[in-house]
Amino acid sequence: MAEITELIGKARGGDPMASERLFATLYDELRRMAAGQLRGDPGMRATSLVHEAYLKLAHHGAVEVNDRSHYFAVAARVMRQIVIDHVRSRAAVRRGGDLRFVPLDTTAFQAVASERDEEVLALDAALVSLAAVDEKLAALVEMRFYAGLELSEIADVQQRSERSLKRDWRRARAYLQRELTAE
Repeated sequence: MAEITELIGKARGGDPMASERLFATLYDELRRMAAGQLRGDPGMRATSLVHEAYLKLAHHGAVEVNDRSHYFAVAARVMRQIVIDHVRSRAAVRRGGDLRFVPLDTTAFQAVASERDEEVLALDAALVSLAAVDEKLAALVEMRFYAGLELSEIADVQQRSERSLKRDWRRARAYLQRELTAE
């Protein structure tokens, strides 16, 4: 990850070779994250997700990230946007169905693969609500649910204790469950 930080600095300084190497490294990391999320699903879905995420990152200035922590946050947000866009387009074709709760012990990709689109959309709306209340908790949910990072990985990235992240994870889940069951 030190290489990523170094490449970010060089790319921000205008070095085109560093920018190309940075994107290649970011692509590999995104592929690893997506493959981990989509275990058991056909590889083409992971590849499609990574290609879309990579294109978004490359097209919208991924060299604007500051450090490793920021990179993971941006990657998780991009993956969330791609999943939600995919679900919305699929839901536009067919409306209706019972709204069921998306358990947060699964991942967004597993929910999408199971065609639980309304659940994913309801979770996204609850996540927007959570972000308005506590942006750090919403970022934690994105990293767990959309990027598939374990709390230990997030603790390393954010340089926080795993214990405090577990406490935040419980708070975030409680908030989202309350939002999803209120009506």
